[in-house]
Formats: sequence, structure tokens, C-alpha cells
Amino acid sequence: MTREREVHNEQVIKWIRKQMQQVELMASVCTGAFLLAKAGLLSGKKATTHWASLDRMEKEFPEVIVQKGVKFVDEGNIVTSAGISAGINMSFYIIKRVVDADVAEQTAKTMEYDIVL
Repeated sequence: MTREREVHNEQVIKWIRKQMQQVELMASVCTGAFLLAKAGLLSGKKATTHWASLDRMEKEFPEVIVQKGVKFVDEGNIVTSAGISAGINMSFYIIKRVVDADVAEQTAKTMEYDIVL
């Protein structure tokens, strides 16, 4: 499955919309934000994506408030991250938000990953 193909797959887009009704928090990594935007979930919200796709996101989805120069964006029930490594940072942020900072720090230590919370 590639984002380029799946952003045009109405079954996938409908599934994402349905999931949003059933979850407390949805996140995207890298260009996965395009799928959330196509599903209408980012309309009027701040979001980010991979740096090489920021301009395309603005062009294709003008209703999204694209944020440049950030690793991730938290809009309450949706968190979007820039590139893949930014997704790791976002994941620790979500752990901190949903559980607590100690669990995020212990997880990072287990992975031998340096984080700043």
C-alpha cells in the first residue's frame, strides 16, 4: 500500500473516517497526513507532513493549516508528524500525553533512543 495510490482509494478513505468516529486519538506519520486530509479530518486544523510534501499539501488541501519547520502537530484528537524519524518523536509525545512522561522515558531508554520531553 502506498500513500500515492491509497489517497485515491475511496474504501480506505471511508475506513479512516469510520475509525476516527471510534478512536480517542488518530496519528499520521510522514505523508500519511494526505490520507487524513483526503478524509476531511484535517479541515480547519493545523497539520504537518514530510518537508518535501508541505507545498503539495497546501496546494491539494487548502483547508488544512500546514505547519512548516515542526516535527509534529497536536490538534487534540489528531496528531500529525513530519518525516519518519519525526514520527518516533511524535510517538513518545503521545505516550507522554496518554500515559505519562516516565513511561515515555523508560520506553526510550529501552530502545536506546534519546528524547527531550
